[in-house]
Amino acid sequence: MSDEPSQGDAGTPASEPQDGESGILVAYFSATGNTKAVAEQIAAVTGGDLYEIVPAQPYTDADLDYGNSESRSSLEMDDPDARPEIGSEAVDLTGYSTLYLGYPIWHGQAPRILNTFVEQHDFDTLTIIPFCTSGSSGIGSSAQGLAELAGSGDWLEGTRFSAGVSAADLQLWIEDLQQ
Repeated sequence: MSDEPSQGDAGTPASEPQDGESGILVAYFSATGNTKAVAEQIAAVTGGDLYEIVPAQPYTDADLDYGNSESRSSLEMDDPDARPEIGSEAVDLTGYSTLYLGYPIWHGQAPRILNTFVEQHDFDTLTIIPFCTSGSSGIGSSAQGLAELAGSGDWLEGTRFSAGVSAADLQLWIEDLQQ
């Protein structure tokens, strides 16, 4: 499926947004650190600000047991109305023109906390570039589902990366987006 269960890093925002000075924000949710690593590389390549979508209730290894239909992640993904609370400080999207939005793939979709995030923001003036991490699943319809929930913004086609994607490959992807 996606990020393999391991000690999650449910810390605080990776860095405080710098009020959109670069015009680029890299916002991400990462339960195990795989998406965080990719987000940090994208921010480094683009000069963008980082914002971590931190759940109010951190995910434990047991919560991330994708093979257990009673685990928290499975129960959330089985409930299309689930909206896990975000615990990190709200981010102001004013001043940004581009948003890279990262997440792992859970049960073929973006985790429900991404639904919480997109429903809380207005993306009218933004170009949103979804990216996901997964050990085997593609991005599928997850980005399209988020775009439909958001109801605004210019959503580009999303891309899936493995946890070990190189900075050079990310650089090429970003350059291709700018053409």
